[in-house]
Amino acid sequence: MPSLLHVGAGQRGNQAPTGGFDPALWQEIRFDIDPGVEPDIVGDTLDMSMIASGSVDAVLSSHNIEHLYAHQVPIALGEFRRVLRDDGFLVVGCPDLQAVASLIADDRLTETAYESPAGPVTPLDILYGHRPSLRAGKTFMAHHCGFTQRVLNATLITCGFSQVRSLRRGLPSLDLWAIASCSDRSDAQMLDMALRHLPRFSAPARDEGMRQGTGAALGSAA
Repeated sequence: MPSLLHVGAGQRGNQAPTGGFDPALWQEIRFDIDPGVEPDIVGDTLDMSMIASGSVDAVLSSHNIEHLYAHQVPIALGEFRRVLRDDGFLVVGCPDLQAVASLIADDRLTETAYESPAGPVTPLDILYGHRPSLRAGKTFMAHHCGFTQRVLNATLITCGFSQVRSLRRGLPSLDLWAIASCSDRSDAQMLDMALRHLPRFSAPARDEGMRQGTGAALGSAA
């Protein structure tokens, strides 16, 4: 059974936010900075030395990298790349600052953008961190950086991944998702992986999103 390192897994039993990691087919290893959620491994993405290099088949990181300062992002992505096998891959999600900026430009900074399990989320929360969580003392929930689709793609390539496919989901999600392969794969293989492992849309919408997700130079970069 292939192994999945689920970074920022949260409470036990939380379902992965993507459709491709069937728990009957993947061995999930839960990694979180918050000991209160009882992860398999308590740790920080800036130092994952407790996990052996090349020991997992996939890494899933949903809404973690925006909690880092910009200069720390390559360290965390380097750790993700290090623990992956040579043919492994990363699935990463984060806020879409381009979409959030459009709401702010419409003077909707404190209006509810969408409802989450933790309550309503506003553009202000997306920019700087979920205010109720911060108010409750979870300062690690603060946001210190952000990404557009182009910047996320380029950052992943710079940090050692061979190929990237990504998508913007727009309203109501306001997030970016990317799949980054450690090894060279064909365009058809990358598209198939993206359709299986990135958050679900209708097939035509998702296929179009994948085609637009990365430029040819990024998609074929070594």
